Amino acid sequence: MKLAIDGMGGDNAPKAIVEGVLLALEDFPNIEIQLYGKQQELQPFLKEHARLEVIHCEEIVEPEDDPARAVRRKKDSSMTKILEAVTEGNADACLSAGNTGALMAGGLFKVGRIEGVARPALATTLPTIDGKGFLMLDLGANADAKPENLLQYAIMGYIYAKKVRGIDNPRVGLLNIGTEDKKGNDLTKQAFLLLKESNINFIGNVEARDLLDNVADVVVTDGFTGNMVLKSIEGTAGSMMSMLKEAFMASAKTKIGAVLMKNELKKLKGKLDYSEHGGAALFGLKAPVIKAHGSSNARAIYSAIRQASIMVEHNVTDIITQTIAENQEQ
Repeated sequence: MKLAIDGMGGDNAPKAIVEGVLLALEDFPNIEIQLYGKQQELQPFLKEHARLEVIHCEEIVEPEDDPARAVRRKKDSSMTKILEAVTEGNADACLSAGNTGALMAGGLFKVGRIEGVARPALATTLPTIDGKGFLMLDLGANADAKPENLLQYAIMGYIYAKKVRGIDNPRVGLLNIGTEDKKGNDLTKQAFLLLKESNINFIGNVEARDLLDNVADVVVTDGFTGNMVLKSIEGTAGSMMSMLKEAFMASAKTKIGAVLMKNELKKLKGKLDYSEHGGAALFGLKAPVIKAHGSSNARAIYSAIRQASIMVEHNVTDIITQTIAENQEQ
């Protein structure tokens, strides 16, 4: 399979991108990578590899660029080119750590939606206390949603959790302000009824406070709510690690305790580390489009490449397409 990678996107590009690509090529013998970007900036970090092709691009989509305008006007940018590679069939999936809005806009304009999908959703795997993690969507592709959108998100999330994460019968929960069936606003009440009638393993409403306790394998919500929950989790995790570090550095006694607990603290940090979970997939498009975290290091890029390759290997897009079509016929 061929993957198209944006070598210029993200806070740590191009170094972290290239290093992640080289790690992935060593571990995944079934992939070929097309790396797009400015040759002169990529070159210092590159190593020759039989399954690596570097494609020069003159332009870069910057973080501050207007999403839609950037995709239309920067036609020789690394981000635009990876999307075109997928659209034209020269790559099976694409990945970028760059401007999220531009990647989503480009995915819609160039790759296109699966027939029957009203609105694509941004989804990623978030950590849980037991280390298993859960998939959450939508995380910001659409601020507003209709009940039918949440049903489609649930179907796509269920398929991904089953095919990519290897969960036999994923539990799907609807994020709400309470677990009772009739809780919530009009959106969640109507979505609850649609999900209850679907063929997926819907377990009912779940609350935000229970998400890290592995209450569900897939959690569905609108993009506005999902984005705030995502940033709350990321911010809380970061703050907790900072407070723990400050506490352990407070005195000679606590420093000794830190040394004794070094391995346990390392495991805790690993559970909360986004770099192990890959990127956020834009579900509902005709080919896999992966958004890696903007501050991705080499390990995070490696994980996102692994995620993209598994999606291609298990034909996730084709299965989503087929399932959406079958649900429309019912």
